Amino acid sequence: MSGQTSIEYIQHHLTYLTAGEGFWTFNLDTFFFSVLCGFLFLAIFRKVAKKATAGVPSKLQCAVEMAVEWIDGVVKENYHGKRDVIAPLALTIFVWVMIMNTIDLVPVDYIPQLFAIITGEHHIPVRAVPTTDMNMTFAMSISVFVLILFYTIKSKGIKGLAKEYTLHPFNHWSFIPVNLLLESVTLISKPVSLALRLFGNMYAGELIFILIAVMYSANAFVAALGVPLQLVWAIFHILVIALQAFVFMMLTVVYLSIAYNKAEH
Repeated sequence: MSGQTSIEYIQHHLTYLTAGEGFWTFNLDTFFFSVLCGFLFLAIFRKVAKKATAGVPSKLQCAVEMAVEWIDGVVKENYHGKRDVIAPLALTIFVWVMIMNTIDLVPVDYIPQLFAIITGEHHIPVRAVPTTDMNMTFAMSISVFVLILFYTIKSKGIKGLAKEYTLHPFNHWSFIPVNLLLESVTLISKPVSLALRLFGNMYAGELIFILIAVMYSANAFVAALGVPLQLVWAIFHILVIALQAFVFMMLTVVYLSIAYNKAEH
């Protein structure tokens, strides 16, 4: 925090590295770290797949196999159609979101300082946790929204989609405007709740880490309190990280199951 007040320090850590202006502003750090996490996910699973053995497996292979079997079981229980796409999708969502969330455990100053060393610029703002960016969480949830529409049409056709949102819950032509309003709100609330739930929990966790880091610039007694507080919050935050990845994955599977299996009206 050298040369910065507490407010400036917090503002700096909550500022994105951007390109462009206005509506077309692009958060470069969100894009970079989300892609990096995606490549890390692919690299780990590719390495395990290439070195997989029927004999005594490595610890990494055990972890990957446990994750694959567990998520396949979750999908099997909640999605009653073919799982050849849904199960890999659920696995990708869970592991990718989990890796992105885990970056939050890295001390808040480490990654910005690393970028400062690499670039030679000490005032570049860098936010390393993609899921604390609402743009990222809404991008993922909108993808789920598109899949909901796709699987609804796949299972019932365009006519079935129209009937689902115009003749339910009141099966009479005079209630079509009311039905359309109610069902549209229900449909839109799914991606909105997905995005805001993940964003809100991860943003709050990041903010608490930043506030704890501010304590280190205070007097010796307050700074000493920062160490146990950061440790306790990091341990608790591990649960938040895993839970939010699971919730996003689970709700995606449930929403797609509802879209695919909802009864005709």
